[in-house]
Amino acid sequence: MTVRIGADIGGTFTDLVLVDDRGGRVLIDKVLTTPDAPDEAVMTGVRNLLAAADCPGARVDQVVHGTTLFTNAVIERKGAPTALVTTRGFRDAVEIGREHRYDMYDLKMRRPAPLAPRRLRFEVTERTLADGRIHTALDEASVHHVVDRLVEEGIEALAICLLHAYANDTHERRIEEIVRARMPALAITRSSDLVPEIREYERTSTTLVNVYVKGIAERYLSRLRRRLTDETAVAGKLFVMQSNGGLSEVDIAARYPVRLIESGPAAGAIAAASFAAATDRPDILSFDMGGTTAKACLIVDGKPLIAPDFEVDRQYLFKKGSGFPVKVPVIEMIEIGTGGGSIAGIDAMRRLQVGPRSAGSKPGPASYGLGGDRPTVTDADLVLGFLDPDFFLGGEMALDVARARAAIETHVARPLGLGVEEAAAGIHQLANESMASAARMHAIERGLDIDRFTMFAFGGAGPVHAFGVARILRLGRIVYPLRAGVMSAIGFLSAPLSFDFVRSQPAPLATLDWTAAMSAIEEMEAEGRQVLGRTVPESELTFARFADMRYRKQGYEIRVPIPDGRLSAQSVATIRERFEQTYAALYGHTVPDAEIDVVSWRVIASGPLPASPLAAKLAAAAAPSTGAGAALKGERLAYRQGEAGHRPTPVYDRYRLAPGTSFSGPAIIEEKESTVVVDGPARISVDAFANLVVEIDRAPRA
Repeated sequence: MTVRIGADIGGTFTDLVLVDDRGGRVLIDKVLTTPDAPDEAVMTGVRNLLAAADCPGARVDQVVHGTTLFTNAVIERKGAPTALVTTRGFRDAVEIGREHRYDMYDLKMRRPAPLAPRRLRFEVTERTLADGRIHTALDEASVHHVVDRLVEEGIEALAICLLHAYANDTHERRIEEIVRARMPALAITRSSDLVPEIREYERTSTTLVNVYVKGIAERYLSRLRRRLTDETAVAGKLFVMQSNGGLSEVDIAARYPVRLIESGPAAGAIAAASFAAATDRPDILSFDMGGTTAKACLIVDGKPLIAPDFEVDRQYLFKKGSGFPVKVPVIEMIEIGTGGGSIAGIDAMRRLQVGPRSAGSKPGPASYGLGGDRPTVTDADLVLGFLDPDFFLGGEMALDVARARAAIETHVARPLGLGVEEAAAGIHQLANESMASAARMHAIERGLDIDRFTMFAFGGAGPVHAFGVARILRLGRIVYPLRAGVMSAIGFLSAPLSFDFVRSQPAPLATLDWTAAMSAIEEMEAEGRQVLGRTVPESELTFARFADMRYRKQGYEIRVPIPDGRLSAQSVATIRERFEQTYAALYGHTVPDAEIDVVSWRVIASGPLPASPLAAKLAAAAAPSTGAGAALKGERLAYRQGEAGHRPTPVYDRYRLAPGTSFSGPAIIEEKESTVVVDGPARISVDAFANLVVEIDRAPRA
């Protein structure tokens, strides 16, 4: 028996899925996350799956993992004592940043403190120009002086980021050689190795974040790999999901941990894209609501949108500019501080507030009975009758309705003069409104009309709230996949091996040095063969090329796909046309006759997609054989929007709904990991992949 396992560590639960590629079986497990030792939950889940499969000695070909460990290490400042070496005169650039106030009117606006404090930011004498020419040679005596200070301070991690090192990395390499000769065990990251592109502040910030958690990544991933081998006899390779939606070998992942920070959310988007392709629905709004946050991602023409950077450790969770910029590609999504564990309360102006604080897995929602006494979204859903207290996680975990009611009454209902049910309905609706508003803005900012998208709802709490969110957004269709509660773990097993490369060569498109451009592109493709070649045969590698381009004097670039093959001056018209098409799609217009600059070249090297789509495997593994009548479990009193109080609502067993079945809402459809709530009129059907498809009558626009 040959199997693959995906493991996703979330804020509340760690989700795991086992796929038997030959036998077709799909098994899942969900265990409470162990924040102090994240690998413990992974190991527990792996043992549970292998025991359930009755194959303790089975060959596990692949374990794919994603974790928030490195994000948390930055936020909680649990990384290594870190220093920065930079060009003389630029010691404070990382603290000055862009001199941009992300909130013009907040007089107490905060920024995250640099990971290398000022006393640990060292300068060396050298200067490289933007075109790569050496203006001032490296003064090695200044480097040796810095090394003396590193030893004296007991530094464990060092970021090397010199001015214009993206154009010529000679000095960065020499500094690393000198430091390693004295401190061979020191964790070092060179900016020219990690992110060789323009913008000093972002490049320095990214290099610091990477080296700050590098030691944690190396220890954690090596420990997990060792435990998988020693304790469960897993002989297969351990891979890690990157923020761009591709997989990385564990050794590469440990070298570049900054690329893993958004791994869990990225996996959910990859799963949505995989199902979009399988079901021939190219335009999808991926809606992933878990225990801590909700994420919305737009899948356009079957592919998730990619952003060139993101932020970590935001001082204000949803204010852009309040965190550390990280210049690595990431699947573009909006994150909302609303999950099942989001805490509800009353703010200073006596207004209901939901999130962004979360109860997490410890102590968890009040209804978990694990010590939490604050009301959460999950507690509200339970009081509204959307969740069965005796069937949470398929009955493995009982929920306490009395505790949920008491928490809502104490902290929300009584302060607002409401009944418990009214307060719970307010919590549920406010959560929906927050998520819908964020998703709408996410689409508008990308020049897209959200009305055209089909919602793909998953996560432990996503199916409970998707119908309400879709109605607010006026979407006509929602798809609820089977095993929705562990979809990110499924996404791990739907992704190819992949790695991104970048080279900055700013130049006008009209007078570009095409020899230098092709040299950079071919160099990146060669690196792709080297990075992925140990796992993927060269014949199965594919390369996608992009250029970061902008109109002359604009401050920022857009990513434009460019042709394969040999590029030359004859390619200018085609590349310009592609730039203008991309620009018009984003902004609705172009600038005729304006000069265009190319800033950077990018290459994405990828291996093949998994041979067997997981959408089909999940449908086959479910093997439902009955229709709606036989799947009816009974009725439950559940809250109905627009109607006073609770109403009897049919409850169905998800596993007994066969493809081709259809029935009408309102309805509640239960499976082990999640519950679909359709609390209004709708047409519900089951497609060939065992997905629930809900059609909503959209009211005409006002």
